[in-house]
Amino acid sequence: MYRNFLKPIADFLFALFFLAVASPLFILVWLGLLMVNSGKPFFYQLRPGKDEKLFTIIKFRTMNNKKDSEGVLLPDADRLTGFGKIVRKTSLDELPQLINVLKGDMSLVGPRPLLPEYLPLYSEEQKKRHLVRPGITGLAQVRGRNTMLFSERFKNDVYYVEHQSFLLDLKIVLLTVKSVLFKSKTIVHGQTVDEVDDLGLSKNLDANHFKNKV
Repeated sequence: MYRNFLKPIADFLFALFFLAVASPLFILVWLGLLMVNSGKPFFYQLRPGKDEKLFTIIKFRTMNNKKDSEGVLLPDADRLTGFGKIVRKTSLDELPQLINVLKGDMSLVGPRPLLPEYLPLYSEEQKKRHLVRPGITGLAQVRGRNTMLFSERFKNDVYYVEHQSFLLDLKIVLLTVKSVLFKSKTIVHGQTVDEVDDLGLSKNLDANHFKNKV
């Protein structure tokens, strides 16, 4: 009952509340990135959601698209703006994902949505992470994803799917807030999906990274 009825309602109401409370900050960040990124404050990318259905994730863009004389993107360090660095450091780049929650694409808590090209690399057990809607934060994130093997991260995702409850969601949300406020190292901040995916790896991830199956 919680997963299919109460959780979607709670997600919508809390996302609406958080977005309303944070709206002045949202507008300030939007205006700042609008100026430093040549009118492009948002970053969009396809991600697999529940039942592996693709949706467009929304984040604040912290890097511009400046290119060299040959049309090649400049190095990341040259494209990261000063304002964008602040947005990353404070995790404000994640704020637009509340819109994804309102649309029903995401949940506040759930397995983080990765890139579509990883789908063929999952084991049958790992694919269970797509039985629920992906989240802005999740169990793997609050348990120290930057120090975990990939197999351990996926185990946490599957554990969450199989033990999803209001109390578990509440605990994850509180730990996430604590991590953001006190700069805990259990959650990786400062990475955006235009150059690094949610596992902290570059987009050239290959099957070797998935050999350690759940």
